[in-house]
Amino acid sequence: MALLKKQPRSKFYELLQAQIHNEFNASQQYIALAVWFDAEDLPQLAKHFYKQSVEERNHGMALVQYMLDTDHHVEIPGTGDVRNDFSDVRELIELALQQEKDVATDIQQLAKAARAEEDYIGEQFTQWFLKEQVEEISQMSTLLNIVKRADGNLFEVENHLHRESVGDGGTDSSMPPVAGGAL
Repeated sequence: MALLKKQPRSKFYELLQAQIHNEFNASQQYIALAVWFDAEDLPQLAKHFYKQSVEERNHGMALVQYMLDTDHHVEIPGTGDVRNDFSDVRELIELALQQEKDVATDIQQLAKAARAEEDYIGEQFTQWFLKEQVEEISQMSTLLNIVKRADGNLFEVENHLHRESVGDGGTDSSMPPVAGGAL
């Protein structure tokens, strides 16, 4: 009996696999930012980025669940390099904003690949992530503006985060299922 030869993955599924790495790496980078803020005795900023880390982890695990649900092999990757050294709060927020913009570009490429392959279910799956990136970029842009306006007074940034609960919208019931359950 001959073994069935597996078909190569489509570009869409290769990009999904790569995006799992990107999401886990973003999660690790956000932990590094949170720890930096913790070390600087900025608890609201630390709390915000610890939550962002969990959110990115959940995004990665939603991609894992989708691949499992569509009967694709999933490889759990290591993460890439994480930056830990910063000299100014603005650097951290600018890094986070750029990271969110990069993820948005990656998700757009996923959506394009699904459409090009006429994978309408895959394209529909990416729509939630596209919407999420609009929100993430907006929130991080706002946080960067607050940091700039505070002009070095980080207690104003802390007060803003405490008062406004930036990025603390709670559980999104429209989020795709997360492998193992969302944290």
